Amino acid sequence: MTPVLLGRWETRLFLLGTFGALVTAIFYFTHDGGSGFWRVLFWIAAFGLAWDVLYIALQQFKWDRDWPPVFQWAAGAWEGIFLYFFIRWIGLDIGVDDLNIPKGALNGDVLTDRFIPHYTAVFVVTWVWSQTLMRALFPMWKFHGGRIV
Repeated sequence: MTPVLLGRWETRLFLLGTFGALVTAIFYFTHDGGSGFWRVLFWIAAFGLAWDVLYIALQQFKWDRDWPPVFQWAAGAWEGIFLYFFIRWIGLDIGVDDLNIPKGALNGDVLTDRFIPHYTAVFVVTWVWSQTLMRALFPMWKFHGGRIV
């Protein structure tokens, strides 16, 4: 399957909105609450939408215009590393208190110990779903460039 930009966006938002939210809820309830997990999930989605534009552009240089799964793992690692250091060095402040992550929040903060396991769990669960049951439960997904709707 060669996903189109809208298909990548739909798939990303669907997977993060369902399985990413489920993983985040598990982390939230097993780590004494705190909105940090939900904020990180929001920013994973927000940055992911921007990354998808770059990924579609890069795909144009491949002869089959598709990503092998190992590239998806590399992209997931890069996205996590980027988000971690972006929060640590710059912070994410859009003027909405429920979504802001202050600069340095990952400097010795409790979020540091939880960011890597949370991000990794969200990535692995959504990746596994996209590579297995997504193809069975949404058979036309594959033939419509990753579009769900």
